[in-house]
Amino acid sequence: MNKLFEKILTFHREKGGTGKLYNFRFIENKKGYLKLEGEFSSQSLNPGGSVQGGMMNSMLDDVTSLLIIYESGGKTYPNSTNLHSIHHRPLFLGKVTATAQLLKKGKNIATVMGEIYNSDGKLATTLIHTMVLSKTLNKLKTK
Repeated sequence: MNKLFEKILTFHREKGGTGKLYNFRFIENKKGYLKLEGEFSSQSLNPGGSVQGGMMNSMLDDVTSLLIIYESGGKTYPNSTNLHSIHHRPLFLGKVTATAQLLKKGKNIATVMGEIYNSDGKLATTLIHTMVLSKTLNKLKTK
């Protein structure tokens, strides 16, 4: 895995509340695209035994944000203005694949699509994340 991305994930795990939840593991990156493995624990389940929708949104909020942070070298932090989600099928305890794809990025605003796929590779959740881009307060040292 890329050293910069590992630094960003470590920073996310140590400084972010949700960074501790999903046990992200790097799978793939290319310009404007990020693919991670994540995991839903028993803490993310609703009383019916499936993953609570807000936890799916939270995971995709993280993955889409991590794409922007990574591509800026840790110098830009995304501040959400809109999260729009569609839940296609339930998710359950265990590992999933989450992707982020940059749809549009301007000087101050970006829109990123995130998707979660279940362990069978079927689309479970789609999220469109619009964000205002700002300089990071806690600059991640990239060198």
